[in-house]
Amino acid sequence: MISFVQNRIYRHKVLRVNYTSYDLRRAQDALNPRTHADVMVLVHEDDAEHPHPYWYARIIGIFHLNVRYEGRVRRMDVLWVRWLARSMDTTSIWATKRLPRVGFYDSSDLSAFGFLDPELIIQGVHLIPAFTYGQTSALLPHSVACQPLENHKDWEWYYVNM
Repeated sequence: MISFVQNRIYRHKVLRVNYTSYDLRRAQDALNPRTHADVMVLVHEDDAEHPHPYWYARIIGIFHLNVRYEGRVRRMDVLWVRWLARSMDTTSIWATKRLPRVGFYDSSDLSAFGFLDPELIIQGVHLIPAFTYGQTSALLPHSVACQPLENHKDWEWYYVNM
């Protein structure tokens, strides 16, 4: 059984993620829910029809809590995230020579939000708004999960910069 110590959750402003850059040097991303919040993790399923190695998410909150498990107190880090779904319009990103396109799930979808272990993050990503498709406020009503810099609207689609 897991129990929270003193029923407290602690919020953080920045998460630092170590990764290996393309030139095989060590690097570090400073992830912040307000300014640099988009991340990638490895896929945990096999989709033979639409293969893609990553899932994408936007960090809403960075937290840690102390839990009591098996008689010991342990620190548990957790991220509250809003998941992005991949566009299934193209079967192979490499064959069509296009950047992967992702968009947020509708907030009523059970897959829209979740919790993520920070250890699973590969690195931060840069999402480019797909201006052609415009913005919408239909996916998420005004809430704490809204990005303050985007006037409570989401772009319909984003391109994942590589």
